[in-house]
Amino acid sequence: MDIALLIIGLLLCFVGIIGSFLPILPGPPVSWLGLLLLHLTTAVTQDWWFLGITGAIALIVFALDYVIPAMGTKKFGGTKAGMIGTTIGLIVGILAPIPFGIIIGPFLGAFIGELSSKADNKTALKAAFGSFLGFLTGTFMKFVVAMVFFGLFIQITWRHKEALFPFLF
Repeated sequence: MDIALLIIGLLLCFVGIIGSFLPILPGPPVSWLGLLLLHLTTAVTQDWWFLGITGAIALIVFALDYVIPAMGTKKFGGTKAGMIGTTIGLIVGILAPIPFGIIIGPFLGAFIGELSSKADNKTALKAAFGSFLGFLTGTFMKFVVAMVFFGLFIQITWRHKEALFPFLF
């Protein structure tokens, strides 16, 4: 059972890293579930302080991911239409077979969204840039947290390798 929890936990950490870039998956919370599964094995002692702190970090980053792009758009003079355009552009950018679609999509989406709300070209471009910066900041933050969680998963697994893999040692 420990091996199954370990493998599923590792997969969740990988999915969390991928989820840092995809808007459909909440990256850090999924990575945290991987840490939780690792702590549910009999080989790893359950550290509820560790799980509580990392869980709180995952939830804070998850919430900030929705706040930061809005702050970026608002700071640069954007509207709600720009935010909606950013999200649609991100989804289209992921699905489109163009290079750098995940980067170009949110920017174009915010720009088109601002133009649809009757903004002039200069205002729309400025708001799109703010939304794009917010998106990049949120994505980078989620990626860093998911990578740290993955590193913690590997470190804890390595520390308890004899108990997790007794057939190897």
